Amino acid sequence: MKVDFTLNAESRKDVGKGASRRLRREGKIPAVMYGAGEDPVSLSLDHDSFMHRLEHEAFYSHILTITVDGDKAYKAVLKDLQRHPAKNRMLHADFLRVNENDVIHMAVPLHFVGEDVAPGVKTGGLVSHLMTSVEIICKAGDLPEYLEVDLSALEAGDSLHLSDIKLPEGAVVAALQHGEDHDQPVASIHMPRGASSDEAAAGGEEGGEEATAE
Repeated sequence: MKVDFTLNAESRKDVGKGASRRLRREGKIPAVMYGAGEDPVSLSLDHDSFMHRLEHEAFYSHILTITVDGDKAYKAVLKDLQRHPAKNRMLHADFLRVNENDVIHMAVPLHFVGEDVAPGVKTGGLVSHLMTSVEIICKAGDLPEYLEVDLSALEAGDSLHLSDIKLPEGAVVAALQHGEDHDQPVASIHMPRGASSDEAAAGGEEGGEEATAE
């Protein structure tokens, strides 16, 4: 299904908690757009239309077009969402204005491939996904919708780390800017606990109980 990366917004002068509550009662969501050396702009969006776009993973890591008051269009990325703690509703959204040459920090989803042919899986290993997204630093124009993580070469006991992820040219993983000790595992393959080991452990416990009884 094709994802719509455009949003129609209205500027608003009425701000504050009371104004935000009124917007939500009207089926809208308060938002703010900032960055690119311009003053922040308070906006309102149609809640249901916005929620529909949020159903698509690509919407979170893509340059969006936000048209304000049916007039001027801005390029921006979604930087933050405030969700209702109990209901499937959004309370507030933050957008960052960008142009293609701006360097931005963005969390990008991971897509894992090759699990079915990984040697570690073929020998009975189980795959653990230790991360679902990774924050990268790149030019806005080079922002990928997702990063592909290939597990096809992993043996049982192997892990794939942040430094193993293939990135667009010029992009870097934000965590790795802090040193090699931040090169965390992204996925791993491990063997399930063997039934024989469980039985041996159980036998040892039984033997210990009998010895105690004697």
